[in-house]
Amino acid sequence: MNRKNVLIIGAAGRDFHNFNVYYRDNEAYNVVAFTAAQIPDIDGRKYPSELAGELYPEGIPIYSQDQLADLIKELQVSECVFAYSDISYEDVMGVSAIVNAAGANFTVLGPKSTMLKSNKPVISVCAVRTGTGKSQTARKIIETLLEHDLKVIAVRHPMPYGDLNAQRVQRFATVEDLKKHNCTIEEMEEYEPHVARGNIVYAGVDYADILTAAENDPDGCDVILWDGGNNDFSFYEPDLAVTVLDPHRPGHELKYYPGEVCLRTTDVAIINKVDSASAEAVQIVENNIKLVNPNSAIIKAESLITVDQPESIIGKRVLVVEDGPTLTHGEMNIGAGIVAAKRLGAKEIIDARPFAVGTLLDTYEKYQHIGNVLPAMGYGEQQLKDLEETINNADCDAVIIGTPMDLSRIISINKPYTRVHYELDEVGTPNLSGVLKDFIQENNLINKTTIK
Repeated sequence: MNRKNVLIIGAAGRDFHNFNVYYRDNEAYNVVAFTAAQIPDIDGRKYPSELAGELYPEGIPIYSQDQLADLIKELQVSECVFAYSDISYEDVMGVSAIVNAAGANFTVLGPKSTMLKSNKPVISVCAVRTGTGKSQTARKIIETLLEHDLKVIAVRHPMPYGDLNAQRVQRFATVEDLKKHNCTIEEMEEYEPHVARGNIVYAGVDYADILTAAENDPDGCDVILWDGGNNDFSFYEPDLAVTVLDPHRPGHELKYYPGEVCLRTTDVAIINKVDSASAEAVQIVENNIKLVNPNSAIIKAESLITVDQPESIIGKRVLVVEDGPTLTHGEMNIGAGIVAAKRLGAKEIIDARPFAVGTLLDTYEKYQHIGNVLPAMGYGEQQLKDLEETINNADCDAVIIGTPMDLSRIISINKPYTRVHYELDEVGTPNLSGVLKDFIQENNLINKTTIK
C-alpha cells in the first residue's frame, strides 16, 4: 500500500499529540516531517524513534516553518496538518495558501480525532487567547474541589522544549521537580503556582501515557483537570468544559484558532478581568458568547491582584516584567504588573527596550506591539542570561515581577523587587461553586465527598 506523505505544522505541543493519537500507528500515512513555529529554538531536533513507534525507526525530523514550501516539494508531501494554536484566522489561511501553492492539501484535525477518553471525570479549562486567566481559573477549580475532599490531578498542555524522550511523562509535585526536569520559564510559570499549593501536575509528550499515569497517581485521583495552553482545545474529552475570555481583547474570541472552537463547545464561559476592562468591552464579549453558544453559562470574574511589597511601587520608577507568551503571541502589552503599577501610583513605568540585550532585542523586533514592558523570555539558558542582564541594566528604583513564578529563584536581581499575584474572584452568580456542585452530583462523586 502506498502511504500518503504527511507533514505536521506545529509548535512542540498539539503537533506531537496529533501524531501520537492519529498517525503514529496508521499505516495509511507516512509522516515525513514536523515544522516548528512560535517557540524559539525548537526546530533542528528529531521526534525520536522511541516516541514515533515501529513505523518510524529513524524518528522524524523537525524543521523550521520557514522551510515549509520547500519541504513540501522536496519530501513529496501530499497533505499538511495544521497543529498549533493562538493564531488569527488570517494567519491560519496564510499558512494554508503556502501549502496549497506548493501543491499539498491543508488539513486541521478536530476533537473527535484527537481527544482521549479518561476513566475519571474530566474538567477542561481552555481559553480563547493566551493570557486570559486559564491558570488562575484552574487553581480556583482545584481549590474548590479540594474543599469537597476530592483528589484532583492537573494535566497541563505540553511544553516539551528539551529532551523529548526524557519528557515523555513528567510529574511535578514539588518546586524541586521543576529543576529536576530542567524547566524553562514558561513551564515554571505554569507548574510552580500549582505545586506551591501542593497540587500535582502532569505534562510531557505522550498524553495517553500521561493520562494513564495521572489516573493511577500514587496520591490518588478522583478528577482530572485539563489545564489548557495557548487557546487550544482539550486533549481529553471533558465532562465539564470551561472556557475563559478576555475583555481586554474584545472580539478576539471569534477571530482566533482554535479559541472559537473552545468557545463554541464550552459548558461555562468565564469573562475574566471585568474589574480592569471597560463595560463596553465586557458587553461585546458577552454578546459574542450568546451569539455562538447561547446555552453556555456565563460567569463574570475579576482578576484579583495582590502585591508582596506595595511600598516598592508607590511613587517609584519601576521596571515591569510580564508573562512572556501573553505579550508575544498573546499580543498583549499589559499584564498584572502594569495593572499593579498603575493602581499603586508608580511614578513612572520605565521603558525596558533601551536596556535590552541579546535575544531580547530579537523579541522586541519581532513583537513590536509589546512597548515598554519586559517579557519574561526564558526558553533556554541564553535567554535567561539575557533577561537577567536586561533587568540589571535597567535604570529604575524597583522591579515588578508580574509572572506567575518567582523569577528571583532562578536569576539574580540587583535592585529591589516585588511579586504580583492574581487570583480569580467571581462576581455574583452563576459561579464556579454552583457549577462544581452540579458536576460532583452528575459524575457520581457525591459518595466520595459532602457537598458544602
